[in-house]
Amino acid sequence: MNFEEKLLKSKTLYDGKILKLNVDEVSLPDGSLSVREYVRHSGGAGVLLVKDESVLLVKQFRYVYGKEIYEIPAGKVNRGEDGRETASRELEEETGYRAELVHYFDLYPSPGYTDEIIRIYRAVSCEFVGQKLDEGEFLKCEFIPLNKVKEMIDDGTICDAKTVSAVYRYLSEKA
Repeated sequence: MNFEEKLLKSKTLYDGKILKLNVDEVSLPDGSLSVREYVRHSGGAGVLLVKDESVLLVKQFRYVYGKEIYEIPAGKVNRGEDGRETASRELEEETGYRAELVHYFDLYPSPGYTDEIIRIYRAVSCEFVGQKLDEGEFLKCEFIPLNKVKEMIDDGTICDAKTVSAVYRYLSEKA
């Protein structure tokens, strides 16, 4: 059976700085009609940097959750950038590290309502060149031992999907 849905009509309800909200009417595989509400997003990129068996994480307040969370360095893909450029730019701005990056995997954070793709890279070598935070950006960078990061994931301290995915991918390769 073909599961493809066919677009009949599309309407943009909101077109903002970082996302668009669309509502589409679609025809389902059985011919019935349905509505799809979804967020269009330019995507993101993140970097897993492991040095001396410690993971470089940033801790920052995330307004939508109302608390500080730990994450791998990451950011939104800007117009005209590819994921590697975004990852490299964000790594240097947020942490002060410049690194050779290797594409690790792509992550679909929530395919039920957004088309966002987060490209995850692994730093294979790095040098510290100095942090360059954006205006209005407040965060703390720290290297946390890998075993402690795993504990923080397991106890719910680290909940960020891209960070959990990147760390567990790394751990699975070490096993």
